[in-house]
Amino acid sequence: MKLPELSSDTINRVIEMAWEDRTPFSAIELQYGLQEKQVITLMRREMKQSSFKMWRKRVTGRKTKHLARRNFDSGRFRSQNQKGS
Repeated sequence: MKLPELSSDTINRVIEMAWEDRTPFSAIELQYGLQEKQVITLMRREMKQSSFKMWRKRVTGRKTKHLARRNFDSGRFRSQNQKGS
C-alpha cells in the first residue's frame, strides 16, 4: 500500500494515536488523511514484528477504534492537538 511522505513527528503522532484505545481510525484519517489500511501498513513498517502483532491483536474488533461500533460520543476528552468538531 502506498503511503504519503510523512515527517518523523507525524509518524510518531500517528503511532501514538493508533495505540490509544479511544482514538478511532477515523480521527487519524481526519487529521492526517491516512485510511485504516494505511495506518496498519505504517504500523507494520515502523514497529518491530512482535510489537505490531501485539497491536493488531489489541485493536482487532475493538469497538472504540471504529466510530460506527461505538456507543458513546459525548462527554469525551478531546486533545487540543486533535482536529475536528
